[in-house]
Amino acid sequence: MKHRRLVAAPAAAVVLAGLFLTSPALSATASIIQTAEAASKAKHPFDVTEATIESIHKAFSSRKLTCVELVQAYIDRINAYDKPAEGKLATNAVQTVNGAALTRAAELDKAYAKSKLTGPLHCIPVLVKDQVETVDMPTTYGSAIFKGFESGRDATVITKLRAAGAVILAKTNLGEFAAAGYAGSAFGVCRNPYDLTRSPRGSSCGTGAGIAANYGAVGIAEDTLGSIRGPAAANNLVGLRPTTPLISRYGMIPASPTKDTLGPLTRTVKDAAILTSVIAGYDPNDPLTAYSVDRTPADGKYEDDLSTKTLRGKRIGIIREPMATNTNPNLPDYARVKAVVDKAYADLSALGAEVVDPIVVPDLKSLLSASSVESETEEATNAYLAQLPNPPISSFAQIADSPLITPIGRAIFRSSVGKTTNDLDYLKAQQAREKLRQTMLKVMADNDLDAVAYATADHEPPVIPDDILTNPNANRGIGGSNASLSPAIGFPALAVPAGFTSTKLPVGMELLGRPFTEETLFQMGYAYEQRTHHRQAPLTTPPLPAP
Repeated sequence: MKHRRLVAAPAAAVVLAGLFLTSPALSATASIIQTAEAASKAKHPFDVTEATIESIHKAFSSRKLTCVELVQAYIDRINAYDKPAEGKLATNAVQTVNGAALTRAAELDKAYAKSKLTGPLHCIPVLVKDQVETVDMPTTYGSAIFKGFESGRDATVITKLRAAGAVILAKTNLGEFAAAGYAGSAFGVCRNPYDLTRSPRGSSCGTGAGIAANYGAVGIAEDTLGSIRGPAAANNLVGLRPTTPLISRYGMIPASPTKDTLGPLTRTVKDAAILTSVIAGYDPNDPLTAYSVDRTPADGKYEDDLSTKTLRGKRIGIIREPMATNTNPNLPDYARVKAVVDKAYADLSALGAEVVDPIVVPDLKSLLSASSVESETEEATNAYLAQLPNPPISSFAQIADSPLITPIGRAIFRSSVGKTTNDLDYLKAQQAREKLRQTMLKVMADNDLDAVAYATADHEPPVIPDDILTNPNANRGIGGSNASLSPAIGFPALAVPAGFTSTKLPVGMELLGRPFTEETLFQMGYAYEQRTHHRQAPLTTPPLPAP
């Protein structure tokens, strides 16, 4: 049985103080660690199950909770539920728990005693996809190739999270190099907490399953083709794929830079909005983000103006046409998903939206197919590896040929070797993307739409095959994903829980808007969420018994 690596707080207190402590007094470090160790054994009466940023901060204010107690409560849940006992299935969502998390929490408690909240994410424990660099934990990219690798730096989003007061609690499992589905050589297979035999969807599987199972308060995920919104839909969560230039990708291994983006995975729309407020904006280390200048809310807060009334008068077009080539309308689970999203569309109308059902996007499926050519991976990966300190490999070709990665991963990566952005097929794909972008804008203009809506996936999360780690041709089931539209055109899309099928599996509805309309999407998603209340915690990870 594999065991999670718990990264111990290093003996060199000077390093810890420089990275985490707001107090300059290094002599206080020893007492902080002692405080953390003592508190780790204390009772934590605050139930973290389904906790929100707001409820956590209210508990601090009423003195019902300390930061150390909160962090320990999440660690206890990870230890209790995430790794399987012999012969049992478990979520397997977390790769590395941060050994410095309790030290960070103790320091935040000291800061709170002096001046209350240190920022909008004061002591909010965050789960981060292990595609993103962190200075205090290894970054494996889900691969045994990078076992124990440390880059010695934080990604921009991590820097922003820490500055806002967050605790980086753990790194989560992912499909190998964010490409090989929900399995990787570093950790094995992620599983869906609503049914442990099924897929949690997408390479951000660990963040999705971990936030759904309440292993952390909020999560950071990554989306190239759907790996924020797929896990959101499969795990009854809220997930935002932002307008592509909104959030910095610096410190994240790339897959397809014209589509890659980071974003929030949370249990509520408001938490997703707060997290977006913290991590959005221009970063000189990622020039693409320059497009976002002056395109964010005036006060930088996406959580402002959330109301149960903000669907009134909004015009939302419904896309009924399946976008995936592997969707099968004749299967029973297609009908089960359709029944859920039909009810969701009716609820949008009942809540005051003007629903245009259906809208037709000319040549939608053919344009999506034509735009799907991926020729950016090798060049982008090589450039990223070249600026890492002492990586174990130096080229994408070495990854593709490595015997350490899973057979599925090896097959996927070998198919990308030798492709470049100068290839004719790639240039045709960019033309198709631009045509699709213009087509979507025209459809929205012709119908005077604020957003379009569709099922994130037309099928239930598929059953995980027994040979997923050994067979390069393992049948991973029919996904029926409609998530490729947003990355193809670069527009923002917010996935929200739409309910459950008759077989008790989550379904997600996606709201897609024009570029940089995240604020509007949050407003519509919040109104829908607050009036429908589809979020439910999974039964496989209930509240822990009182100590």
